[in-house]
Amino acid sequence: MPRTRRSTVVAAILAVGALVLGLPAVTGTAPDARAQSVMPLSPPGIPQLENAPLPTPLIPGVPAYPVLTYPVVGPARPVPEYGDVHVFPTPNEVVGVAQPVMFFFDRPIRDRALAEATIGIRTEPAVAGKFYWVGDRELRWRPHQFWPVNTSVTVWAGGKRQQSFRTGDAVIAEFDDRTKLITVTRNGQVVRTMRASAGRPGMDTYNGVYYTGQRGRQVRMNSETFGLRVEDGGYNSIVNDAVRLSYDGIYIHSAPWSLADQGVRNVSHGCINVSPEDARWYYDTTRNGDPFIVKNGPGRQFGPFDGQGDWNY
Repeated sequence: MPRTRRSTVVAAILAVGALVLGLPAVTGTAPDARAQSVMPLSPPGIPQLENAPLPTPLIPGVPAYPVLTYPVVGPARPVPEYGDVHVFPTPNEVVGVAQPVMFFFDRPIRDRALAEATIGIRTEPAVAGKFYWVGDRELRWRPHQFWPVNTSVTVWAGGKRQQSFRTGDAVIAEFDDRTKLITVTRNGQVVRTMRASAGRPGMDTYNGVYYTGQRGRQVRMNSETFGLRVEDGGYNSIVNDAVRLSYDGIYIHSAPWSLADQGVRNVSHGCINVSPEDARWYYDTTRNGDPFIVKNGPGRQFGPFDGQGDWNY
């Protein structure tokens, strides 16, 4: 085989291998860190290539790695009416088993069915799910049940945006209001039990399925944002190791002032109070999308009135 032809064949093999492994092709320049999040359109008349995920290898002790993918021919999808869309989870993020896929459009969507038809979601293993809307600019997709552990996912959106993520272990926390205890399991095995205090009478914490979101080592909480003045029993203070559970301000956080109440009675304004040690452990152990379940409390059912109530309808 002539040298020039052999070089071309070798280059093609390397490029295909890079696609199969979901890695950047070998070139003379440093790979673009965004290479897997945006894939250029195929030329006109050529079927559009997309990536499909490979099963996540289970290698003990190996840290998180990009989702491995291989090229497939994508189905024909309509031209989107929106200009751009941002997708969460972020590329190669590892998330909890309750994390929905979120699509944020750059303009209000008039034809929701058309917008849904522009979206592609591939999973390994296969997972069935559903679309639903949160306002006229945000579409979501979630499985019918929690994701299987170590699921690899690729998302195609807007005719050009493609990115991959995966789920990690099933780290599930459950607060039982009857016992005032939180039980945390990892893949079905109990790893920690924590004493807690939830919302006081009249400010009862909702029952239902939450999932972890935004977090901060120090978060300012101000009850005046929902109309309760400090002089009327409200608060304006900084709490430590706070993990958000709802859009309307329910967190699990460190509460050294209620140690005597934790495991005994509910005294908070709706948040889940735990000890500083337990709050730090929970903050360090969880990631976006880990389920947090509240049951047997006097509060109403958590639901679609909140942006993190996805699993209650």
